[in-house]
Amino acid sequence: MTAPGELIIEPKDGQPADACVFIIHGLGADGHDFEPLVPALALPKDSHVRFIMPHAPRLPVTINGGMVMPAWYDILAMDLGRRVDESQLKKSAKRIQALIQEQIDQGIDSQRIIVAGFSQGGAVAYHAALTFPVPLGGLLAMSTYFATADNIDLAEANRQIPVEVQHGNFDPIVPESLGRTGADRLKAMGYSVNYRQYPMAHALCPQQVNDIGKWLSARLG
Repeated sequence: MTAPGELIIEPKDGQPADACVFIIHGLGADGHDFEPLVPALALPKDSHVRFIMPHAPRLPVTINGGMVMPAWYDILAMDLGRRVDESQLKKSAKRIQALIQEQIDQGIDSQRIIVAGFSQGGAVAYHAALTFPVPLGGLLAMSTYFATADNIDLAEANRQIPVEVQHGNFDPIVPESLGRTGADRLKAMGYSVNYRQYPMAHALCPQQVNDIGKWLSARLG
């Protein structure tokens, strides 16, 4: 699985970044999908946040008839819990972790690094953040599911990570029940999780964007 690069958005005022937010896109998309989100977040003018939006490699996806498309891992069946290729998912999570480590090596405090993911990218975000060996600033899971809940080696360093889970209650792609189940599984593991639902399908809505902006500001302020 090759790494096709990342979209990187630096702070608008030209000041060096002192925080970093990773946003991991969903199946069939790329990092540019979330590029318009950055200005819409309305973060404080004195915040210096770097956004990194990695692009998934192109893989054959079983549920789409083996069609090759941008994907973090293969989805084998659209059953209740989503049957996925866990080895590919974990490999993608390791790639995200390597990018996180690069930011730390460049001087960004690990606790000022947020990992966010949408849909398939959210499953990668869950695994990447919860298994990272040093404390991170937060995990944002959007319209997604906790695919590796039954097979994950949780890092003690991130037992206290702030977790925000958001889902649309009219989502036809990833049913809200999967989002809620992921949040409940994480709570059962001892994590503090805030769960929000919105009257939307498999997308973002204005209220959610506003909530994300406030959540990031609270984490990185």
